[in-house]
Amino acid sequence: MFNPLALLGIKNTLEGNHPKAAAFIKDVLLTGVTEGTVIEVSMTRPGEEPKTTNLKVKQSDLDALKQLKDIIGSQTR
Repeated sequence: MFNPLALLGIKNTLEGNHPKAAAFIKDVLLTGVTEGTVIEVSMTRPGEEPKTTNLKVKQSDLDALKQLKDIIGSQTR
């Protein structure tokens, strides 16, 4: 069963540790991602070269995210 309080705790921890990332998610991702949007992610481990990838959002990606949102929403009722 989905525990909304656990999700809130994770949210608070991430916002406290990474306020810029939390602001980015609120300002950009939660305002709506549309088909054709390109999302780029870069990761650099200590002592390693950065690794970067990107994805162009497809309608099927948006459909899958909506299904996930519906599942999570149904667990909190």
